Amino acid sequence: MRAVKTNLLHHTSALIVSLAIAIFTSVTPNAADTKGGIGLTPVAEGFTSPLNLVPLADGSGRLLIADQIGTIHVLNKDGTLSDRLFLDLRDRMVKLPEGFDERGLLGLALHPTFRENRKLYIYYSAPLRKDGPDGWNHTTHVSEFQVKDSDFAQADPASERVLLQFDEPQMNHNCGRLVFGPDGYLYIGVGDGGGANDNEFGHAPQGNGQDLATLLGKILRIDINKGNPYAIPADNPFADGKLGRPEIYACGFRNPWGISFDRGGKHELFAADVGQDSFEEVNIVVKGGNFGWRTREGFHWFDPKTPTKAPESGPTAGPDGKPFVDPILEYKNFKAFPKDPGSKGTSVTGGYVYRGKAFPQLQGKYVFADWSQTWALPRAVLFAASPPGGDGKKWSLETLQLAGQTKPYLDVYIVALGEDDQGELYVLTSLRNSLMGKFGKVQKLVPM
Repeated sequence: MRAVKTNLLHHTSALIVSLAIAIFTSVTPNAADTKGGIGLTPVAEGFTSPLNLVPLADGSGRLLIADQIGTIHVLNKDGTLSDRLFLDLRDRMVKLPEGFDERGLLGLALHPTFRENRKLYIYYSAPLRKDGPDGWNHTTHVSEFQVKDSDFAQADPASERVLLQFDEPQMNHNCGRLVFGPDGYLYIGVGDGGGANDNEFGHAPQGNGQDLATLLGKILRIDINKGNPYAIPADNPFADGKLGRPEIYACGFRNPWGISFDRGGKHELFAADVGQDSFEEVNIVVKGGNFGWRTREGFHWFDPKTPTKAPESGPTAGPDGKPFVDPILEYKNFKAFPKDPGSKGTSVTGGYVYRGKAFPQLQGKYVFADWSQTWALPRAVLFAASPPGGDGKKWSLETLQLAGQTKPYLDVYIVALGEDDQGELYVLTSLRNSLMGKFGKVQKLVPM
């Protein structure tokens, strides 16, 4: 789930934020300030931690909103939530506490031909299977479901077909984001298994991100239209299974909390990977690429023994001999750099390259967020990153200031972003850093 850089002890000992925190709402600016302004308008509320927003591709204009606690809701075109759930997976999931947790219903994607075959795909955290490793935490399920023949807005719970299962040693760093690529294949983001520094119980000596024998710390690609239960695309980097798991598309990730394809341009795959203590990064994922974790964090070398102090030198290539791929941008984390003006937040939240029509000034920019500048208080930040000019590789980063915003942050935790079928963007938020109450809200970026 949310990719927060804390170890499990810190998670369990963190204080719940004050009940007095007010819900963030946009302030309407005066006319002189509205030109080209960007604001937020509430779309739906009453969630615990809304992690996915997906258009219901039946031509109705409805949206699906998946809550981490295991429920999927239907948002009608008139802005009302349906009284009937699209799907309820709570009885199939690991039991979630009313505290911080990164497990749950984490990913949702509709088949590219959903309107014809009525299929969808979900990533969720199930109890550890009977033959799972002793002492491990839970088992991830990537499953296929179908909607009922009579209603696109209701999935059939009995239709579940588990495509992929793998075990997780800790409760955190699950990722779980699902997205279909322009090639029709299903891409699956998987975190390194949890704990901290990718070197705890259940992690390979070199770290799961660099271990090609595990699915943890990877982005996977599978063909769900062939095989039983799926097929391996012939051009996957390790399709023959000799040097690595055949499902692997790219490796070297800690917790890619947000993967998305650009619906325009070169249709590139973007992944925001949460760092440990020092640097947050955004990557353009290439087939066979190794993005460095846990040997690197952002553009810097990483040593799990000194996570807040980057070594001066280190390896430049992964286990297959290929050089590491640089991120397109990084920013400093307040945990390691509390007084540095370059510090922007504590946990990157991935977004989308904007291709909508409402904001010409954002065209082609990658819009994303940071979960919060602090653990205890909701202080999220929205960003827009611009592609480099000429032969440059690094993208430039700017804070996305909303109309009427008077603080350098928003008084929410931004847990995810969403995109509708017109390319317009939504911000999914909560007032809590825990799975408590109904403080989750969905807001839409709108002109002001």
